[in-house]
Amino acid sequence: MNLVMAILIITTALSLILAVVSFWLPQMNPDAEKLSPYECGFDPMGSARLPFSLRFFLVAILFLLFDLEIALLLPLPWGDQLHNPVETLFWAAMVLILLTMGLVYEWTQGGLEWAE
Repeated sequence: MNLVMAILIITTALSLILAVVSFWLPQMNPDAEKLSPYECGFDPMGSARLPFSLRFFLVAILFLLFDLEIALLLPLPWGDQLHNPVETLFWAAMVLILLTMGLVYEWTQGGLEWAE
């Protein structure tokens, strides 16, 4: 049996087992005590459910996206040792073009503007 097929079967079986076991575990019913914020034994000073700016969330998602891009393109200098380095450079360029187009789209839609 192929190693990839064995890993695929093992991971699928493990996923199914974990999914079935999760249904057998007891259901957690949160009450008001469990949902209340905890501040080292003191009563909370204010609401723990403060609104969060979606602008910060969007910038964080964009940062993660481009950080992942850098992580994917870091081994690119070793790509010229492959059988077909032109294909490697082609796909790296496609990734860069796609992410640049996404950034330009986000910029033109006003997603990176702080003032509304």
